[in-house]
Amino acid sequence: MKIEIPERVQSIIDTLVENGYEAYAVGGCVRDSLIGRTPNDWDITTSAKPFEVKSLFKKTIDVGIEHGTVTVMLDNVGYEVTTYRIDGDYIDNRHPEEVQFTKDINEDLARRDFTINAMAYNETNGLIDPYDGAKDLDKKLIRCVGNPSERYNEDALRMLRAIRFSAQLGFDIEKETYNAIKNNSHLIKNISVERIRDEITKIIMSDNPEKFLVLYDTGLLELIMPEFIPNINCPQNSPWHKYTVDEHILRALMNIENRFDLRWTMLLHDIGKAKCRYRDEKGIDHFWHHPEEGAILAEDILRRFNFDSFNLNKIVRLIRYHDIDMAVDGPKLRKTINIVGIDIFEDLITVMNADDSAKAEVVWIENREKYDAIKQSFEMFIENKYCLRKKDLAINGDDLIDLGYEQNSSLGKAINYLFDKVLETPSLNTSDSLKELASQYLKTIKDNTELEEFEFVILASDEDYNHDESYLEDKEN
Repeated sequence: MKIEIPERVQSIIDTLVENGYEAYAVGGCVRDSLIGRTPNDWDITTSAKPFEVKSLFKKTIDVGIEHGTVTVMLDNVGYEVTTYRIDGDYIDNRHPEEVQFTKDINEDLARRDFTINAMAYNETNGLIDPYDGAKDLDKKLIRCVGNPSERYNEDALRMLRAIRFSAQLGFDIEKETYNAIKNNSHLIKNISVERIRDEITKIIMSDNPEKFLVLYDTGLLELIMPEFIPNINCPQNSPWHKYTVDEHILRALMNIENRFDLRWTMLLHDIGKAKCRYRDEKGIDHFWHHPEEGAILAEDILRRFNFDSFNLNKIVRLIRYHDIDMAVDGPKLRKTINIVGIDIFEDLITVMNADDSAKAEVVWIENREKYDAIKQSFEMFIENKYCLRKKDLAINGDDLIDLGYEQNSSLGKAINYLFDKVLETPSLNTSDSLKELASQYLKTIKDNTELEEFEFVILASDEDYNHDESYLEDKEN
């Protein structure tokens, strides 16, 4: 068995060995190499103590030296080199109270989480595999090193990591390892929300995002995202659906590109459905206003997980508008784009496509060509620089004041009126045309003339997404 070790990694190992120490590539890089995956990074373990490692290399960084880890810099790339160690007692279900260095590679491997991560390799000694990690790779099995409950009590994050590796690798979780998650799920309360968020992200961004439901079966979901649970096995007795809500969510999740913001959007896009479910006298289920309810729930969840404001705002908006009715072209589509926001409109079409792909086939067949046409219209609007935001009008408030407007409510109403006219007829967005329209509108105000011919839709500012959607047709999902 031979693993191809990158040149710089091999150089670090050689330097340590030539100076009388043991050194191996260890952990995930060995695992991935054995199953034909390209490792994301290479970690090195050694019998040399941190100060001894530092003495052998020109540039090092003390990133975790209290736990025996030194980052060795070669050609501006960092490689973590960690001394063989034995962990002391874990007092917070996450970090050891102290560590002891050891000269025995097997003692170091004994502290690791899963057998497939407890392997080390160098070219001289080959594979060091005291817990049969290679056999578990062949069996496609996630199994704890030693007693699973002990491993989880040491570090409760390992419960989520087991599910994450199962999703990323497409492996099953060994029975005792799985049952121990159920028995110790309460320990997850000791893990930071950021760590939990990152593991959920890796699960839903894997090739097997349906493994998310393992969180429910093991009891973890109730503790970290209880809002999702009412949707599990929630029926959708409707001509537009063929799956329960949770099945629909996970199928839609699998049908969207592997991007952080889009995967989280699909995970939460229908989270408000169970709360909004109504069955009519014909036995048909309806979920009126579930996008709005879902946006509220999603915002609470994302804030709890400390999402950055940019992604939080974007995901919540995508959820709020994921069921909005759209025309293929014309003024109504331009008004919808303004409501949704240019910045997320193309992503919204992607979300709506994925959503429909997990509904009844008749919905998907009906809408997929429509979404292509909408996207083409949007691209045409952008290419031709159509005015889709009030800030893109050819005149502004100062221009209106120059025409005789006062700084009161009439100024805002005039801007809204002009913007609505431009959405209806894009060619009107010139300074001369808008000044003429504005002058006519001002005259009607001064003459106290009836404004029937000047009816307009009041749109909120581009920064305010609580727009008036009354002119849009109600659409039932």
